[in-house]
Amino acid sequence: MAIKQILKNQGKDNWITYIKNKTMKYKDLTHKIIGCAMEVHSHLGNGFQEVIYQRALAYEMKLQGLSFAREFEMQVWYKNLQVGTRRVDFLVEEYISTEIKAVKQMDDGNLAQGMNYLECYNLEIGLLINFGARSLQFKRLHNNKYDPDRINPKYPMDM
Repeated sequence: MAIKQILKNQGKDNWITYIKNKTMKYKDLTHKIIGCAMEVHSHLGNGFQEVIYQRALAYEMKLQGLSFAREFEMQVWYKNLQVGTRRVDFLVEEYISTEIKAVKQMDDGNLAQGMNYLECYNLEIGLLINFGARSLQFKRLHNNKYDPDRINPKYPMDM
């Protein structure tokens, strides 16, 4: 629907709500995942290896009733040739790619890795979470190349 038509039909306040909802797709789910990460960071602090945070986050997400696949692997294709595989730390509720780090400061390489997972898996939203800093760091990622018509295989979820 064109912006002018939405403004005419629904008014400015509804347009602002529309934009917030559009830009914050899966808002409740991403907030729940971030809350789990905050709980883990508040108990463990920084300084551990990534695998420790991964195990703790898996346990916390199970406690919170989230379904997920851990170390989810998907094939990477180039012009109909499988050129490798990639693994994301968590695929939560079949929608949210969640990559965790345990570094002092996230950099562009971490961001690029998170974006590559979204594009590879054709997922719209992802999270990049860093447990290595004194305070928990996180970024919400959006895949501008997301194709809702591209069919992905069914993701196996842990319960």
